[in-house]
Order: sequence, then structure tokens, then C-alpha cells
Amino acid sequence: QVQLAESGGGLVQAGGALSLSCVVSGRIDSINVMAWYRQPPGKQREVVATISESGRTNYVDSVKGRFTISRDNAKNTMYLHMNNLKPEDTAVYYCNFHTLLPTRDYWGQGTQVSVSS
Repeated sequence: QVQLAESGGGLVQAGGALSLSCVVSGRIDSINVMAWYRQPPGKQREVVATISESGRTNYVDSVKGRFTISRDNAKNTMYLHMNNLKPEDTAVYYCNFHTLLPTRDYWGQGTQVSVSS
């Protein structure tokens, strides 16, 4: 059973920075992609950034140039470094671990990021 544990987040002023971490534990024996999602208040969950095992990354347009996703496969850990935060970045951020064989999704418990104006 794969489990995800997130850390980081908190309250920051606009223009500030925060970092999130996600540690994956359990048996990992499939090609996988990791991602950060977020769910703003009253809105649907959306993907923020994804990273493959080889390190290929993708970002939603709204965070390009401000957020950086990375992973350390030796530590089974994924990171999200967020710079120049804006109030619209306020959301619960979720770590996602997606395996390809079999196709399965695992989720972290979520961590709150709040950006004040």
C-alpha cells in the first residue's frame, strides 16, 4: 500500500515564498508520475504541476515561472517551491502519485496554503 505524507504550507503575504514536500512510502514497483493539485475555496481541484520519473515537468499556465516542481527518487520525495505567491494561489494543495501499471492514484491528506494581500 502506497501512502503519501505532505508537509509545508502555511500563511504568507503576497510576494512571499513557501515550499511543500511529499514523501511516498510503501511498495513502488511501477512507472509513475507525481503531481501537485490544488483546490481553492469553493472551486474544483486542479492540477498545478506534474513530474515524471525522468524529471520531465509540466505546469499550469498560472504558475509558470513562479513554481518549481522537483523530485528525489532516492528519497521518494517530491517538492513544490512556490515563489511570488499571489492571493489566488490560496488553496488546499494535494500530493498525487499516479502509477501506470496498474493504473492507480494515491493522494496525500492535503495542506493549506494561504496568501494574504
